[in-house]
Amino acid sequence: MDRKVIYSIIFILILVNSFIWWEILFFGPSQNTEIYALDVGQGDSELVVLPGSVKILIDGGPNNKILSQLNQIFRPTDRYVDLVIMSHPQTDHFIGLIDVLKRYKVGAFISSGKSGPAQSFEDLVKTINGNRIPAVVLGEGDKIKYAENRLDILSPSQALLQSAEPNDWALVMKLISNGAKTLFTGDIDEKIEKTLAQRYDLDVDILKVSHHGSKFSSSEDFLKTATPKIALIEVGKNSYGHPTPQVLNQLASIGSQIFRTYKDGMIKLVIGNSKIDIFTQK
Repeated sequence: MDRKVIYSIIFILILVNSFIWWEILFFGPSQNTEIYALDVGQGDSELVVLPGSVKILIDGGPNNKILSQLNQIFRPTDRYVDLVIMSHPQTDHFIGLIDVLKRYKVGAFISSGKSGPAQSFEDLVKTINGNRIPAVVLGEGDKIKYAENRLDILSPSQALLQSAEPNDWALVMKLISNGAKTLFTGDIDEKIEKTLAQRYDLDVDILKVSHHGSKFSSSEDFLKTATPKIALIEVGKNSYGHPTPQVLNQLASIGSQIFRTYKDGMIKLVIGNSKIDIFTQK
């Protein structure tokens, strides 16, 4: 074999070996918990990375902007998401998931089992079936556990699943990880907030504010029960007035640090060593 060819092969092997060690040293599994509020415009999308690099994606926003957001988080070789969760079947929550399911290998797709009327929801179902992704239906009382981490499903109840209002079907989830508690609320309204506050311990450290800061959610009594140190509002340019001054004032009155994706860009929380570090893009 030509000596130049041999040297070329050795050089390539050295590069590959260096890349592998770079991945191990700098991108190895972290013992922290990371929570991202993704900047997808007027919609919801959150990514949870548990210790050991277990990835849970909750909602995907109204377009494919989620792909560029995930590209900023995942290393180039990472093409696997353990769980994809759709809170409820409204387009500002699930459209982006179609592209995610096409690009990434997904361990399981989780929902409350309700379907949406939009043609795009049929596209979502076709993508799930076409990629043979296991579909799991969860509701009130179910739990997802991994090591010392737990995701409790607080809603919807069977009664709420009979509602004509899609926001009532939303999966409400409480994450307990690394000593911190986070509440993901979908688009639930004040009525459901009140019911959950009566049935569960909702005192949390981090709150994904419901319905982009709508006036129909984040009631004063609910926020006084939850008392989140950090409030994440996922919102883009809109004609609904989201987030409303009322919600912002009520969050401020309980001492919450308020972050908004349209103002702060992608928001990253790192939970570990009994503290929460906060990073924003803007």
